[in-house]
Amino acid sequence: MIETASGLILRTRPCTETSLVVHWLTAGFGRLATIAKGARRPKSPFRGKLDLFYIADFSFSRSRCSELHTLGEVGLRETHNALRQELVYLQQASYCVELIEQTTETETPLPAIFELMDGLLHHLPAQPPQPQTLFSFELKLLGELGLAPALNKARLNQGTKRLVTAFTESDWPAVQRLRLSEAQKAELDEFLHGFLIYHLGKIPKGRHAALCLLTAPDSRNQGQSVG
Repeated sequence: MIETASGLILRTRPCTETSLVVHWLTAGFGRLATIAKGARRPKSPFRGKLDLFYIADFSFSRSRCSELHTLGEVGLRETHNALRQELVYLQQASYCVELIEQTTETETPLPAIFELMDGLLHHLPAQPPQPQTLFSFELKLLGELGLAPALNKARLNQGTKRLVTAFTESDWPAVQRLRLSEAQKAELDEFLHGFLIYHLGKIPKGRHAALCLLTAPDSRNQGQSVG
């Protein structure tokens, strides 16, 4: 039986000399793994259509004995080329992918998480890299997983608590306008690091790299303050 979906490519890896395994995030099927047979051949119909963070419409035939299905046709919709213009964009997006993979089951519908990741990829290149992007993604994902922090029990100052609420509830353009002091950045970093480890057991190594490579936000480009 052939099925169809629209999805975001989370990662790829070689499989044999000619084929490629492609991991997808979709709304209706959740995370899927497919094998693109012959994708590494120079004249493959998959050529130029399967790369990190590409969005495409695709068909696949389900395997009867494993979770690795056979990829059929692929219609490329978006490549997110702007992400490749800045290393930190890729590091932040890759960290978020690892967090999704760690916290979700395969082949379980994930419409809200697909929308969250899709929105992040459009948001990232719209402004210079900044730490609130990661903080907001983590808090939004925790909310979708039913693990939102209980702020009445959190040991955070009131301004930081208001930031947590804003990061959780605001859309990406509003997140971009929020300002963090260096003290708030440090407090949120420590709080979320501990919270994620407590509830998830571990966090991807890429979190530290994505945050440490960020430059300080330019105050001339920041609009809204929460404090």
